[in-house]
Amino acid sequence: MKQATEPRKPARDRILDTAAELFYRDGIRAVGIDTVIARSGVAKMSLYRNFASKDDLVCAYLERSAQGYARWWQRMAERHPDNPKALLKGVFVSIGHWIAHPDFRGCPFTNAATELRDPDSPARALAVAQKRAVRERLRALAAAAGADNPDQLATHLQVLMEGAYAAAHTLVIDGNADAVATAAAALIDAACGQNALEAK
Repeated sequence: MKQATEPRKPARDRILDTAAELFYRDGIRAVGIDTVIARSGVAKMSLYRNFASKDDLVCAYLERSAQGYARWWQRMAERHPDNPKALLKGVFVSIGHWIAHPDFRGCPFTNAATELRDPDSPARALAVAQKRAVRERLRALAAAAGADNPDQLATHLQVLMEGAYAAAHTLVIDGNADAVATAAAALIDAACGQNALEAK
């Protein structure tokens, strides 16, 4: 009896899988279309049938990354139902583990915004929009957690978040992954009241 084999992924998925791996690992500007074609095993015409340009491929990569990020937020919310203060803290515990992972190469949206400096770039616009969405999530959680100044706490937490992404490349934090969570907890407790009951 022949062993069943998994159906091959559609060309679009193979292209996007390959591009996502290469863009994240090596950088968007460093990876050319020919490299994506060679690594994904598709014909050039197949790539251009699915993506009109490299810009379109980069946008698809960032859109898929945003979907993954949204799923992560949902999983975090399910771990801390009806407890926004614990959820805020849990987000930074998770980030601490993420940045300590050996495959971590930074936040894909921060990386894209750094690489793509053209203000008219649609991919840069996606990256910036994602950062604004994160800040709004943080602000909404800060308000729900009872922060005296939700806007200020959200700003402080996002600065910490972005600093953590950068520190993973420059500081030895792999043995101290809880440093990010500890710093975030201090900010959250100071803004919401360390001895206050958890917001429900």
